[in-house]
Amino acid sequence: MKQRIVTISREFGSGGRTVGRTLAKELGIPCYDDEILLKTAVESGLAEDFIREHGEYTASNSLLGTIFATRDYQGRSMQDVVWQAQKTVIEKIGHEESCVIVGRCADYILKDIADCLTVFIHASKEFRAHRIVEVYGENETNPMKRLSDKDKRRKNYYQFYTDLEWGQAQHYDICLDSGVFGIERCVEILKELYQK
Repeated sequence: MKQRIVTISREFGSGGRTVGRTLAKELGIPCYDDEILLKTAVESGLAEDFIREHGEYTASNSLLGTIFATRDYQGRSMQDVVWQAQKTVIEKIGHEESCVIVGRCADYILKDIADCLTVFIHASKEFRAHRIVEVYGENETNPMKRLSDKDKRRKNYYQFYTDLEWGQAQHYDICLDSGVFGIERCVEILKELYQK
């Protein structure tokens, strides 16, 4: 029997990580976010900081820059090496247990491995900008610019490795606006869908 997994893709600052962690706690299943970094480091021998730097974002803000990144003799960039290592860890998790996985193209990686509820969490830029300042204490740079940069890098990463467009509703089972519904209601909706 396939494992039941919730994959959460999210815009930066939308609260997707919080939704994932809260949902997992309420369902009594593990949540993997930064935990994937540690598992990937242990299983691949790569440094955790290196994986954190290359694990969910493109090295460049442009897709073209990602395509032409420095490559080794086998044609792989450092980001490709991390992608493969993380993919292997995510596939292993998908075969072994029901859980929530935040980010890292898990929706795409697990589509044929597990029974996935694929989710995209988004919100208005104003809501997200306010949230990253209030929750994360980020105020060193313009919050709107930070949102734009992070989302662009996530979008490029997702498109580069999945050949799909990140954030497009047709690629997910459900898209939720955390600014409209609130974090708690998003969790309730997903919990109800998971238990059906």
